[in-house]
Parts: sequence; structure tokens; C-alpha cells
Amino acid sequence: MPEIVTAAMLVIGDEILSGRTKDRNIGHLADIMTAIGIDLKEVRILPDEEDEIVAAVNAVRARYTYVFTTGGIGPTHDDITADSIAKAFGVPCEYDAKAYVMLEASYAARGIEYTEARKRMARMPRGAEHIENPVSIAPGFRIGNVHVMAGVPSIFQAMLDNVVPTLKAGTRMLSATVQCPFGEGLVGGPLGDIQKAHPDTIIGSYPKYGDGKFWTELVVRARRQEALDAARKDVEAMVAGFAGATS
Repeated sequence: MPEIVTAAMLVIGDEILSGRTKDRNIGHLADIMTAIGIDLKEVRILPDEEDEIVAAVNAVRARYTYVFTTGGIGPTHDDITADSIAKAFGVPCEYDAKAYVMLEASYAARGIEYTEARKRMARMPRGAEHIENPVSIAPGFRIGNVHVMAGVPSIFQAMLDNVVPTLKAGTRMLSATVQCPFGEGLVGGPLGDIQKAHPDTIIGSYPKYGDGKFWTELVVRARRQEALDAARKDVEAMVAGFAGATS
């Protein structure tokens, strides 16, 4: 049987929920996960509230193979992700010696004061491992199956590049697209029957509009080529059977 590896993402930050900051990380993670055969099954956007973060982390880390978080590991008072993750795992959140020295040296080299606020970026749950940050030095961290990364897109992407080689990849999803010149109202019922007949596949229906008419893009996904081909043939036969019909 194909190996299925799953993931969830927690996007942390009041600025996302208020609309002040537009998230650019969800789509990037989804693209990367799809490319390596990991199913991104759930995304939650959370406020900067410890209890909410703790509850969400504990819920998804028990359910999925991997969890990825973005946001809340900077130097300000509302950057509480490290404390919240530590609480979720029941361990102290403390200065990591390696991160502390690394940040201290970086600020010294630039002639910048190593303030208490900046030291906050060296804090992480006891027992956590670093996720390297090649952009701005301050590391993310991994504890259990939870990967904690920055919210700034360029930093998140760089950190994720370092995480991907450590992940167990699943069997990649194959896909095939069938163009249907009819609307969903016509194909919806028969398409549902085809999905039931091919439980090893996922069949998506995506309505389109242009030139004054509707049509539908039908996408069949499966982890085995045989299953994909069988479902695709049934979808194509359904579309052919509607010849002369109107949407």
C-alpha cells in the first residue's frame, strides 16, 4: 500500500487575523508538501494567545505526522510561540546556549546591542533542536514532530529548505485532468457515482467561466497509476456520454 504521510500548519499572529499582514506561507508549504508526497490536511490561523496555541498544537501533533508553525518567534512581547510550544510539551522554555552565543556574536559583529528583547530569540523549549536560519541567524526549532519557524516569508522558506531533507516523504499523488464542456449542475450526480466506484482516488470538480459560458475542469488524483487510469477513463466516458447536452 502507498505510504501516506500527513501534515498540519499553524499560522500564528494577530496581524494575520486582522488583515494587516497577508499570509504568503500557506501556499508555499502546500506546494512543497505536494512535491514530496506529504498531504497537508489542515491549516489553522491562531491569535497570539497562549491557551489557543497550546490547544491547537496538542490537537494537531497527535493527529498528523508533522506540524509546521509560522510566526511568533521574534523579539517582542507578543512573540509567545516558543513559550506556548514549551507548555504544550510540558517542558521549560529557556535560553538555548548555542542560540544565545550565536546571536550574541552576530550582533557584536554588527556593532548592535544585544538587548533583552533580542535575547528572547534564543529561547526555546528544553530539548528542542535548531532549524537553521541562513537569512537572519535566529534559529527556529524542532521538538517532537513540531517544526517552529519564522513568519517572514523569505526566512520561512529558507528554514523550510533546511527542514525538508529531514522529513519522511510519502508516495506522491498522481493527477490527471479531464476538460468537461458542461457545468457542475449536469455532471455532479454521475461524478459522485464515479467517486464511490473508485475509493482509492480523489476526484475534484472545478467550475470555470469564460466567453459567456460555464464549463468544468475535472481532476482525478491517486497514488497508484492503475487507480488513476481507471477513474480517468470513467470520467472521460461520462463526459462523452453528455454529447449534445447543455449545461
